[in-house]
Amino acid sequence: MKEFELKYGCNPNQKPAKIYMNDGSELPIKILSGRPGFINFLDAFNSWQLVKELKAALGMPAVTSFKHVSPTSAAVGIPLSADLKKACFVDDIEGLDDSPLACAYARARGTDRMCSFGDWVALSDVCDVTTAKMIKREVSDGVIAPGYEPEALEILKQKRKGNYNIVEIDPDYVPEVQERKQVFGITFEQGRNNFEINRELLSDIVTKTKDLPDSAVRDLIIALITLKYTQSNSVCYAVDGQAIGVGAGQQSRIHCTRLAGSKADTWFLRQHEKVLNLPFRADLGRPERDNVIDGYINQNEEDVCADGNWQKYFTEQPAPLTDAEKRAFLDTRQNVALGSDAFFPFSDNIERAYKSGVKYIAEPGGSIRDDAVIECCDKYGMTMAFTHMRLFHH
Repeated sequence: MKEFELKYGCNPNQKPAKIYMNDGSELPIKILSGRPGFINFLDAFNSWQLVKELKAALGMPAVTSFKHVSPTSAAVGIPLSADLKKACFVDDIEGLDDSPLACAYARARGTDRMCSFGDWVALSDVCDVTTAKMIKREVSDGVIAPGYEPEALEILKQKRKGNYNIVEIDPDYVPEVQERKQVFGITFEQGRNNFEINRELLSDIVTKTKDLPDSAVRDLIIALITLKYTQSNSVCYAVDGQAIGVGAGQQSRIHCTRLAGSKADTWFLRQHEKVLNLPFRADLGRPERDNVIDGYINQNEEDVCADGNWQKYFTEQPAPLTDAEKRAFLDTRQNVALGSDAFFPFSDNIERAYKSGVKYIAEPGGSIRDDAVIECCDKYGMTMAFTHMRLFHH
């Protein structure tokens, strides 16, 4: 297949639209089901790069959940605790622990379930049956992988009445060194960002504390590779082999840090005993439960515990999760890693990161206020490495 005609571009009024190789060669993909759109393919190709790079860097199966050309999370295949399985709605999955790819999917899709609603999924490895069963029951636009087990493919083809977008990509495909895009009829050209993110990137530790265990290296690499494919400005929190909070596309870095931190806090608090034991009505669907959990934790648009509200969601009125309980629980969360796609210009970012249990930081450095940022890290006993590599993505 040398080109694929799309229904429309980013919006329905943008026609005609298609994807093709500039040199006239075959596309490196097969469309096994559905008809992916313009934004679907943007998500597919960016997400595939992320998981391929994570697999190469850490040697573990990797999965990411993408939405509007930024990852909601990315994770590698580490088994989940019982509480985390329950928080991610996968405690009923038989054989989950036997599939590292399925564990990576459970983590990536379970991190920010509200933002992952209607996501695009990328798998670093051939999709197995366990992973396919989990994807099938979630609201999702499509999946890209280097292959699919026959039974897994049949499971996925049942999704969306047979119209679920399933893309297979050639894992050996290597793009041209130069990449181009047009804006306002003007062609932009640049060298692809082929910079390799690995442990050596974390060797310039600038804080008094130099401790950087292997688990922190893993999590910082996950954060940085996630940032490489996140719309800038961006900040990413990671722990236990997964990105737990991504702040993307903000004009101010502190807003990235706050946004990502609030998502990380919500991820942690989904594992609070009160949240895990909410008495949901049996007829409440998974997406509705996600919305209610977010409201219960963050007390947003409505008080889900109030009279007249709780009856819509629960079999009995739950006790609220108080601010004091949330703070006490979050204070037990430690050893979180934080990556930034450009330098922190002020120490307020470090102050906010500390509230979400951050102990390890990787950022390019180069700000005129680096000394103040380092001093703030030292105040909290954090380890910070300067990568000297900016990771803007637009």
